[in-house]
Amino acid sequence: MLGESFTEATRQAGRVDMSTSRSMGMQSDWERTLEQLMALATSGDTARGLFLNRTLEAVRSLGDEAAMARCQAVLGQQRLMDFVNYPVTLLLRLTLAAVRELSARHGGAEQVLRMLGQKAAVGLMSSAVGNAMCSQSDMGTEHIASSFQAIYKVTSNYGERAMEWLGPRHGRLVMRRSFLPMPYHEGAMVEVLERLGARNVRVRGGVLGPLDSEYDFSWE
Repeated sequence: MLGESFTEATRQAGRVDMSTSRSMGMQSDWERTLEQLMALATSGDTARGLFLNRTLEAVRSLGDEAAMARCQAVLGQQRLMDFVNYPVTLLLRLTLAAVRELSARHGGAEQVLRMLGQKAAVGLMSSAVGNAMCSQSDMGTEHIASSFQAIYKVTSNYGERAMEWLGPRHGRLVMRRSFLPMPYHEGAMVEVLERLGARNVRVRGGVLGPLDSEYDFSWE
């Protein structure tokens, strides 16, 4: 029953008027999705501190001091290192706090999640790992596929990814057991593909299960 309700909630997420929901004090579907993702994570599922730090940077640039203070409170006094592992539940708690702080002023929870994914990808692609990927001029399918696999291998210890090519500039990425919401991955994928040299990138996600999703992407 959890899987069925989770999948349906995720499919419907973003279709309600998020600004209206926020002004009425209602919880958005994407907020409920984040809470359900936290419930499915185990103590062994981790993500790099880079994601947490980029989330805080996003709140700092898109919110105000009060929003930043409330998000920082989620982390306590921890000083986060970009390439140290932290529980993915901590990332999800921080992401949920950021969504609650930023949704009303930035187009709703779905849009904020895309922005957070994009910010995380900027941080990653600006690192030594990302610079190595961008130094290659090849925009071929093998380079893109290997880049995505390397990104997720470096940044988290959970899940599986599979790439399928539907054309020279058209592919599908399937993620199994992934704890970040679909719009987050959409924003991150757009940024990564653009950093690799793609133009006019389009990414559309689809829900396959409580922790499974697929992403149809293409560029010109």
